[in-house]
Amino acid sequence: MGSDEFDVVIAGGGPTGMMLAAELRLHGVEVVVLERDAEPTRLVRSLGLHPRSIEILDQRGLLERFLAEGTAYPGAGGSFAGIVPPHPVELDTAHGYVLGLPQPVTDRLLAERAIELGADVRRGTELASFEQDEGGVSVELADGGRLRARWLVGCDGGRSRIRRHLGVDFPGDAATTEWLLGEVEVTTAPEEVAAISERVRATHRGFGIGPAGDGLYRAVVPAATVAEDRTVAPTLDEFRERLTAFAGTDFGAHSPRSLTRFTDATRLAERYRVGRVLLAGDAAHVHPPLGGQGLNLGIQDAFNLGWKLAAAVAGWAPEGLLDSYGEERRPVAAEVLTLTRAQSELISPEPGPQAVRRVLTEVLAFPDAARFIAERISGIGIRYDLGGATGEAELLGRRLRDLPLAGGRLYEHLHAGRGLVLDRSGALSTGGWADRVDLLVDAGVALPAPAALLRPDGHVAWLGDDQGALDRALERWFGASSAE
Repeated sequence: MGSDEFDVVIAGGGPTGMMLAAELRLHGVEVVVLERDAEPTRLVRSLGLHPRSIEILDQRGLLERFLAEGTAYPGAGGSFAGIVPPHPVELDTAHGYVLGLPQPVTDRLLAERAIELGADVRRGTELASFEQDEGGVSVELADGGRLRARWLVGCDGGRSRIRRHLGVDFPGDAATTEWLLGEVEVTTAPEEVAAISERVRATHRGFGIGPAGDGLYRAVVPAATVAEDRTVAPTLDEFRERLTAFAGTDFGAHSPRSLTRFTDATRLAERYRVGRVLLAGDAAHVHPPLGGQGLNLGIQDAFNLGWKLAAAVAGWAPEGLLDSYGEERRPVAAEVLTLTRAQSELISPEPGPQAVRRVLTEVLAFPDAARFIAERISGIGIRYDLGGATGEAELLGRRLRDLPLAGGRLYEHLHAGRGLVLDRSGALSTGGWADRVDLLVDAGVALPAPAALLRPDGHVAWLGDDQGALDRALERWFGASSAE
């Protein structure tokens, strides 16, 4: 390909875009990432990773580098709008914790991985417009440059230019509440900050202030109104005024590293694909940040899309595979929107939400109820509708947890992003799909079926012991056999 021709152009170099670029490069796809900002942002929008995202990193051999820079906190997914169940929630995962990691660190590690695998990352480069045709997409850059690609993916945030250019509707609920978020230095003593925060949060769950590292404090406080233009950052004076309104002090806030706004706006793109253009991450869905699911949801979008788009580029994608990205991920986003919007209501100090909160606090004392919520917040409970039976096939459509094997563990065999047949019987074969799917025989693995077919994203696509049925599943997810 020429220097301005690629298989895939990704607009947006945040965590979704970088994760997608890395997944595509695992399969040799020529990809360029266009990021408008010349330098990585220092704004901490997300504070950590949930168990399913941690599993994803483990499946690609990346987890150790993330663990080295983060802090593991027990109680994954066990808090809902600040309501903590009285008993720990046990999740079906080897990673039952939240990994505390400021978003700039996550962004950096994912960018390093994409570049390490050969992605062309162009910072300070903005997509201005594009046109698609039967053979690909022509991209015009803000500086007048042009690129040509077979596919374009919009990972360009909630105000996605790509989504607007496509004319994809973005229905949902407009913002009714706004919060101000700041990373500032304070003059108040640490113990006094902690005491005041605890007192205020007893009645105002939408308020919080605590250490953010580097001598800074991260503070969140409800705004007076919803700003007409939320792209305009709040001033330090506005931020101090709101702190004083809720806490009776502005903590001597000064020297802000960042000041920004966020709201409870909740919107979901009607489609994730239009021709050769796809949407992922915040370009496809926006929601309140409660529960910390936004960054995780975007990473998981990219993990679902990457191998499918790579298959389309390579030419072996079976009919409907690429469309299954939106079919699978859009319902997941809809559920996250419901959960986060519910939490934003439950932190209101009004009598009605507080009454519901008291009832829910009692409900979450039941282990099954607490686990139900924790599985959804953590991503562990996701099950894609693959059209199969339930009962003995309960695993179908779910991700398979990491399992110990005779020679190691399961996730160590998923690093290359290929499919995998995990076979206890030793009687099955991947046949004409061996160039796309690995075979791993282990008679002692704790698998509740004779064998399972795992997609590259770790979700179970088939269970059984019949070679003919396996061949049909391989053809459904990995295209025609090379032996034909």
